[in-house]
Amino acid sequence: MPQPEDAAHRIMIVAGEASGDLHGGNLVSALSRLNPGIRFFGIGGARMRAAGVDTRIDISELAVMGLVEVLLHYRRLRGILHQMQELLHKERPDLLITVDYPGFNLRLAKTAKELGIKVLHYISPQVWAWREHRVKAIARSVDMMAVLLPFEVPFYEKHGVPVRFVGHPLVDSVKPGMERSEAQQLFGIDPSRQTIGLLPGSRRGELKRLMPVLLKSAALLKQRFPGLQLLLPLASSLDRQDLAPWLEPAQEQTEEIHISRSHKSLQIRVIEQHGYDVMQSCDAIITASGTATLEVALMNVPMVIVYRVSPLTYTIARRMISIPNVGLVNIVADERIVPEFIQHEARADKIAAATARFLEETDHARATREKLASVRQKLGKPGGSGNVARLALEMLEESSC
Repeated sequence: MPQPEDAAHRIMIVAGEASGDLHGGNLVSALSRLNPGIRFFGIGGARMRAAGVDTRIDISELAVMGLVEVLLHYRRLRGILHQMQELLHKERPDLLITVDYPGFNLRLAKTAKELGIKVLHYISPQVWAWREHRVKAIARSVDMMAVLLPFEVPFYEKHGVPVRFVGHPLVDSVKPGMERSEAQQLFGIDPSRQTIGLLPGSRRGELKRLMPVLLKSAALLKQRFPGLQLLLPLASSLDRQDLAPWLEPAQEQTEEIHISRSHKSLQIRVIEQHGYDVMQSCDAIITASGTATLEVALMNVPMVIVYRVSPLTYTIARRMISIPNVGLVNIVADERIVPEFIQHEARADKIAAATARFLEETDHARATREKLASVRQKLGKPGGSGNVARLALEMLEESSC
């Protein structure tokens, strides 16, 4: 039930990467519709700011992935954690909402619990996949876990953690802004030629590890399909300058990018703010592992998943992971419906060959699209952001009693 505007509830909300900024922004928008009087502050990016969050720190300061990478940036991340812990002490929000990013957010949640501030954690860490013992710390740190995948509910119930399945917000948000033909015209795409999308991730560290192999894969595909068109939708957490080590601006068009010296003939069109329109314009996509795999699945586009972390991170993680697939789309499907090339398997020849199958074998592409459609059904009905917003309001009401 909507509350009067003079309720003046204050919520700290913290996201640590592009996907969290997306989901956090949608959640804040849904909460503001239910109660326009709520005030938000915390850590976020462009989407959360647009929704009305007073972002004290930008998510770009937290965009670090991998065990080794976290250690390298430990002092900076710990300093930001201390800043937010001090804000909890000083401003005493009515509710803390932590969005994903568990390594940082669960530490912040522990501080909130010690202060008597209720904690809603939105988007579960993959404790069901690796390091299951972490669920004990989660039980001590949060008052409610809002999960996106139905199989997560019995896992948390088994461990005595309050949990609610809210449905995946991507079901609502992953929609093109225009017809495919309109997007092709806007991006200068020839509909008679095949098109591949490159999604190298939303963090600078991911770019460093993945751009070289994605570009080599694209070059091999271009040799095989001379008329191939290449698109790169830029994540909201990055800007064009982040691509400078690998791509140089074209001389004639600012929207077109040339691969630097080693592949001067290869052209990639880098596009901002139209991610889903770019996806729907593609015949197949090569993507970094992560939330992007679900976004591509919801756009019903065949994909190849690629990922690399530091060798030490991979060695440690490989011993802890207890499920056969890494890509979220394959985890949700409970089968490998799209190829995964992780760490040493992430080779340009393998990636290009798997991608080429989607372009050459229409039956293979069609069968993959059919399986991707089944993933949408497993992600729940529309209204995920609204469901978690109503859950947050319930917790606010409880904290007011």
